[in-house]
Amino acid sequence: MALLSFKWFLPFVASLFHPFFVSVTEINHVAANKEYEVSCKVFTEDLEAAIRKNYNISFDLTAKGQEAQHNKYVEDYFRKHLAVSADGKPLPLHYLGFEQERESLYCYFDVPGAAAPKRIDVKNEVLHDFTDKQMNIIHATVNGKRQSTKIDYPVKTASFQF
Repeated sequence: MALLSFKWFLPFVASLFHPFFVSVTEINHVAANKEYEVSCKVFTEDLEAAIRKNYNISFDLTAKGQEAQHNKYVEDYFRKHLAVSADGKPLPLHYLGFEQERESLYCYFDVPGAAAPKRIDVKNEVLHDFTDKQMNIIHATVNGKRQSTKIDYPVKTASFQF
């Protein structure tokens, strides 16, 4: 009986510390520079787990001296799980890097030389391979007009009209 109680108790306690699974993606068109700035914020531990699962490797972003490997896997993961199109044309997301802030990780991309779109389409499967409780919030801003949506697993696409 005590073992059964412990099996129930551990997941319950763990859920108190990380009760939801969410990412936030920001897509901003900067008219003055004719470029897109794209960022995605995730929980670091969730991304680490997804990378370990997808690439069958040991992966710890706190490990020192492995920055090149960290960048390689973070970039590859986001390239496979996040895509943005403007007016029906895929945007070539240029990876800038990532930074950690407490329990979160921010991944950054840009797309230089891009005119303001009338429509943005997003495929966001970030962390869908980690949990079916994943929700992804997407904000898109063009010409100062911001639109937002939330997509829950298994939904992976969103569109914005400007």
